[in-house]
Amino acid sequence: MAGSTLASATPEIAVAAARRAPTSPWREAWRRFRKHRMAVVSAIVLTLLILSVLFGPLVWTLAIDDIDFTARLQGPTWAHPFGTDDLGQDILARVLYGGRISLAVGFAAMTVAVLVGVTVGAVAGMSRGRTDTALMWLTDLFLSLPELPLLLLIIYLFRDALTKVVGVEMGVFILIVSVIGGFRWMPVARLVRAQFFSLREKEFVEAARALGASRTRIVMQHILPNSLGPVIVAGTIDVAAAIIAESTLSFLGLGFPPDTPTWGRLLFDAKDNLDFAPHWAIFPGLMIFLTVLTINFVGDGLRDALDPRRVG
Repeated sequence: MAGSTLASATPEIAVAAARRAPTSPWREAWRRFRKHRMAVVSAIVLTLLILSVLFGPLVWTLAIDDIDFTARLQGPTWAHPFGTDDLGQDILARVLYGGRISLAVGFAAMTVAVLVGVTVGAVAGMSRGRTDTALMWLTDLFLSLPELPLLLLIIYLFRDALTKVVGVEMGVFILIVSVIGGFRWMPVARLVRAQFFSLREKEFVEAARALGASRTRIVMQHILPNSLGPVIVAGTIDVAAAIIAESTLSFLGLGFPPDTPTWGRLLFDAKDNLDFAPHWAIFPGLMIFLTVLTINFVGDGLRDALDPRRVG
C-alpha cells in the first residue's frame, strides 16, 4: 500500500520539480512579458504596422505622386480607402511610403542614442575620479540644453551643406537621425553608469577579477550583459520619442522635403484643409498615435519582464 502511495505521488513530485527547475533568464523574461496583456497586444499591433509599411506598397501599388485633379480632396472610398489630398494623390499610398521613413528615423536614432549612451555610461561606470566627473558634467550639460530649439537651429544651419554632398533625402535623414540621437543618449548614459556602479562590486565580478580577467573581458562578458535590460527598455522609449521629434520637425517645415511624404510632413500639408478634408490629417496622425502608443506599452512590458526583482 505504501508502494502504491509512493507511485501515485511520484508524477506529482516530478511535475513540481519540473516547475521549480531553473530556466534561462530570457525564457523567464518572455514568460513574464506574456503576462502583460497590453504589451502583448501592442507588440502584435506594432508588428502589423511594421509589416504594413514594409510590404504594403507591394500590395497597394498606386504611386505616391500619381496626380488626379478629378479626385482631389475626396474622402475615403473603395478606390482610395484613406481619401486623397489637394492634388488627388492617394493618401494610403503616401502613408505606407512615409511610414518606412518615419520608422527608419525612429529606430536609427534609437541606435545612435543607445550606442553613445552605453559607451559613455560604461566608461564612466568603470572609471573613477576625473574621467567619471568629466563625462557626467558633459551629460548634465547636454541635459540642460533646450532640445527643440537646438534641433531647429542645427538643421537650419547644416541641411543645405549636407544635402549637396549626399543628396536631399539621404542628407536630411542623416542629419535628423544624428541630431535626434545626439540629444537622446544622456538618460541611457546615466542608466548604464548606475548599473555599472551597482554591478562592479558584485561577487561574480570580484571572482572574475581574481581569476585574472581583463577589464575589457569583465565589462563585455559580465557587467554589460547584466545591464542590458534597462537599456532595452530605454531604447524602446527612444524610438517613440524619435518618431515624435521627426514628425515635429516635418510639421514645422524643417524635416524632409515636400515630395517625401513622412507622417509628419503629411500632417504639415494637411493643416490648411482640416475644415473640409479632415481625413488628410486623421490617418497619418492615427499612425503616429498607434506607433507611439504600442511602443510605449511594449517598453512597459519589457520593464516588468526584465526587472530582476520580479523573478519568481
